[in-house]
Amino acid sequence: MRISEIIIPKYHRIFNNKTHKHIILTSGRAGTKSSYAAIKGIYQLVSDPNGSVVVLRKRHNKLRKTVYKEMLRGINRLGIPKNRFLITKSPMEITYKKHGTTMYFAGSDGIDDTKGIIDEDRPIKLVIMDELTEFFDDGEGEDEILNIIATFARGNQGDFQMIYLFNPPKNPNSDIVKWVQKMGQRPDCIHIHTDYRDVPPNWLGPDLIQEAETLERVDERRYRWLWLGDSIGVDEVIYYMFGQKHIETPVSGLRFPVIGIGGDYGQQNATTFQAFGLDMANKKLQGLDEYYHSGRETGKQKSPSEYAQDFVRFVEKLGELYGTSNVRFYLYLDPSAKGLQEEIKRTCRAVNVPVIIRDADNDVKLGISRVQKALTFHVMSISPKQKYAIGEFGTYEYDKDSIEKGKEEPVKAADHCMDGIRYLVAGFWSKIKHWLPVQERDG
Repeated sequence: MRISEIIIPKYHRIFNNKTHKHIILTSGRAGTKSSYAAIKGIYQLVSDPNGSVVVLRKRHNKLRKTVYKEMLRGINRLGIPKNRFLITKSPMEITYKKHGTTMYFAGSDGIDDTKGIIDEDRPIKLVIMDELTEFFDDGEGEDEILNIIATFARGNQGDFQMIYLFNPPKNPNSDIVKWVQKMGQRPDCIHIHTDYRDVPPNWLGPDLIQEAETLERVDERRYRWLWLGDSIGVDEVIYYMFGQKHIETPVSGLRFPVIGIGGDYGQQNATTFQAFGLDMANKKLQGLDEYYHSGRETGKQKSPSEYAQDFVRFVEKLGELYGTSNVRFYLYLDPSAKGLQEEIKRTCRAVNVPVIIRDADNDVKLGISRVQKALTFHVMSISPKQKYAIGEFGTYEYDKDSIEKGKEEPVKAADHCMDGIRYLVAGFWSKIKHWLPVQERDG
């Protein structure tokens, strides 16, 4: 097996190069940086009887399904029989039996979390940090990286290396982008960026290439970020892809066995319920109707019990207009609205209206990403009846100052419908993600 045959040409010059202590690999989707790191990591175990490897992600719970699996693929790509390794899941380790060199897998939940895995017999000669953005978004960023370097570089004689892997964020002001620029000033650092166009087409297959080209046609900006790995900048308008093409009246007579409602609650601010039908036949989340009341705008405050009664009437109307005889209703409600949730449960029981109520997932960043995907690939429509939602889609923005600081935070104003729709999409994600191209289903 020749290494040059299993890694892309852009990586040939660094595979055996020890002059670069810091190797930053960025890419868009399918840029093969993870495959390279796996081949390099396994090769380190079998080629050097005195050097072990550490593979890090920010969180322990993401190791097994990502980097651990990728390293096992690295063994296959190198054509080495797996019986030459001791492979364990608890703890997650891969040991090359001949040398006793080991690949350790660890999370870095805290800045001092990695100190316990120093190999006293065979020093760590290679550290691979996967999904480096997590260390900046959820950790201590550069300080944490410096601590990890100091932990594992100890005891080495000039052959220690760090490999950093990540897909660039949209925002060129992000801390990780600034860190890459700073690292670029070091003579012992190299940064290589790749995308799927650098990879032999027969490695990728026509389906993956078609997915990339499809996104280029429907949303060129998103294509540049996801597939080319460009830091394209952040649009102030969050749902810039929303337009008239997304506003559709449900087909007359179409009935839905499942209707989902996303709810956002405010005492003085608006309370809204955004309703969608799950159209399995046409693979679309169809917007149906909305309830919207603002105590501040109308001058009339409503109690949770009044909102619960309004909700029941709203559900009954939806059932009459759009539901099948055995329709199931799901409500994904603002997780802070526990009082309203209890009132809705009590009122629904009292009038025998069956509604399954769930706490909404309030991960704003992930929820926005999912709504953007649903809009980009037209697996979600908005009814003309959802007039408040339509208005908010056009004005829902990131705070300008937060963009400049590298942290995108939505402006907390006129966002009640956007929150409700985000809750509903997150709740139904396991159902609607299968209508997206394969590469868009994660996250």
